[in-house]
Amino acid sequence: MRRIRRIVKPGSLFLAILMITVFTPYQTVLAKMISTETVIEAGKAHEARMYVNSVLAREDVMASLLSQGIDMTEAKARVDNLTDSEIVSLADQIETAPAGGGAIGIIVGAAVVVFIVLVVTDVLGYTDIFPFIKK
Repeated sequence: MRRIRRIVKPGSLFLAILMITVFTPYQTVLAKMISTETVIEAGKAHEARMYVNSVLAREDVMASLLSQGIDMTEAKARVDNLTDSEIVSLADQIETAPAGGGAIGIIVGAAVVVFIVLVVTDVLGYTDIFPFIKK
């Protein structure tokens, strides 16, 4: 009996180690197809990050941010922490924003709207502001 135990002991040790390694919990690998839209969006996000970082690197932008009390390292850190959709939106806003102060355009637009409202009320007979409008 002792002889059998001496022969079986190394084999049982090997089987115990094998069972522990085979039946220990492990995480399965999940693989799936990547859509074309996902790849394109990732490319857009990368390009948008490069564009925003290049805008932040310009001297006039740096001077403007510093004059408003914003630290450049903090601004770059905040840009780096934006999600992909946020960075794409920010890059689109930078590209479509008007260059220079837009206040003059707003003032002119408001004046035109007021003028049109006064002309319409004058034509309808509610006011008598403009003498060149015949009733």
